[in-house]
Amino acid sequence: MVDEPSVLSVIDDGVATLTLNRPKSINALDHPMVTAMDELLRDWAADAQVGAVVLVGAGERGLCAGGDIVAIHRDASALSSSGAGDAEAAACPSALFWADEYRLNADIARYPKPYVAIMDGIVMGGGVGVSAHANTRIVTDRTRLAMPEVGIGFVPDVGGTHLLARVPDNLGVYAGLTAGQLSGADALELGLADHYVPAGDLDAFRRAIGETSLADALAKYAQEPPESKIAGQREWIAHAFAADSVAAIIDRCRAVGTEDAVKTADTVAAKSPLALAVTLRSLRQTEPTLADTLKREFRVSMRSLLNPDMAEGIRAQVIDKDRNPAWRHTDHTAVTVAEVDAFFAPLPAGLELTINPAPREDSSV
Repeated sequence: MVDEPSVLSVIDDGVATLTLNRPKSINALDHPMVTAMDELLRDWAADAQVGAVVLVGAGERGLCAGGDIVAIHRDASALSSSGAGDAEAAACPSALFWADEYRLNADIARYPKPYVAIMDGIVMGGGVGVSAHANTRIVTDRTRLAMPEVGIGFVPDVGGTHLLARVPDNLGVYAGLTAGQLSGADALELGLADHYVPAGDLDAFRRAIGETSLADALAKYAQEPPESKIAGQREWIAHAFAADSVAAIIDRCRAVGTEDAVKTADTVAAKSPLALAVTLRSLRQTEPTLADTLKREFRVSMRSLLNPDMAEGIRAQVIDKDRNPAWRHTDHTAVTVAEVDAFFAPLPAGLELTINPAPREDSSV
């Protein structure tokens, strides 16, 4: 039996559909998938017969659950236990994958044609990178969106810190530090999506894009979303997550005293103190452009591979599944400024991330 390609493509009625096709892993991204996506998107940008691109995930579970965590664990375990440095980290398979993935994220953000991301079901990590930078982002009643990186001792990447840092009232900081799942209504509230289409209408909506136009399809099928749960917590989140340190954020959540706030404090407190401190800095030390953010995130990702917390977090959550990580620090006040600074320091010459030129719409442009 021949396996199907992990990325499928078809052009119909001027609409190019790109399907992430690893349903057993909720379409988790690997390096060949990123390469295939990049090639297709560049071809379609130059193809006058393609008027719009639609991104979907195969199966019923979601668009994309992120990257290949097991492969990343192999690299993080080897590097963090061997005393390796930046050069070794930048040469490992995970770094090569991230470099191309981040370039793809940048290309998606400046895509010259309508790029319609169907953010149905689970949309996490790398799945956010290939969808939330799109110019047309569709969520549904089944959407479960998250940047869950701090749960494995990592830091939000794929431009996630660029998106979350720009969300008002510290709701993006909340999402990044808790790693919690957002509903479709929540994603709209945070500005991470544009339109709400019930999952039952998605097939008809996609057909309508080719049969009429994207604008007409949205006019017919987009609806008002249900109430966002996070919207009702905006006031206390805005205050609690405005604190200058993770420890102070936890204390403010506990001081609020409500069930949701105390649960949030417990959730944050259980994460890697170092990864949380680096994440908070990433969300507060904003860059002017997505490209600049991706370059900074690449530095942080390289240093995360060298940090034992990442290998330990993946071990506890994904490999052994004991849910009992032994973090490098046991106290959120023990993380030093110097430790955090080291994640952001420039990489040696030749190792910094470079961003591709933007895709061109057609040969006449």
